Amino acid sequence: MIVLIIVAAILLIMGIIILIGKGDNLIAGYNTASKEEKSQYNIKRLRSLIGGILVVLAPMMLLLLRKETLTATFSFVLLTFVLCIVVVILANTWAKKR
Repeated sequence: MIVLIIVAAILLIMGIIILIGKGDNLIAGYNTASKEEKSQYNIKRLRSLIGGILVVLAPMMLLLLRKETLTATFSFVLLTFVLCIVVVILANTWAKKR
């Protein structure tokens, strides 16, 4: 229970840091990319996408505290998996420069 609260708080803090533009190095893959690869992305869109998903996942994790059942956990995992797929697709389409 306490672990869920701590992880949710960390996700929320990381999301806020990325959204305000101070945490580009927290974005996986972007921090290790070369300058040529970084120039292919619209960093403002990438920040809003990654920061937004982290801010959305934080309260979703807290909802698990209300119902610690197998169904609630499975629903959370499934929804998180779908959101991750959507984020990967958007990061490679919407957040890329044309």
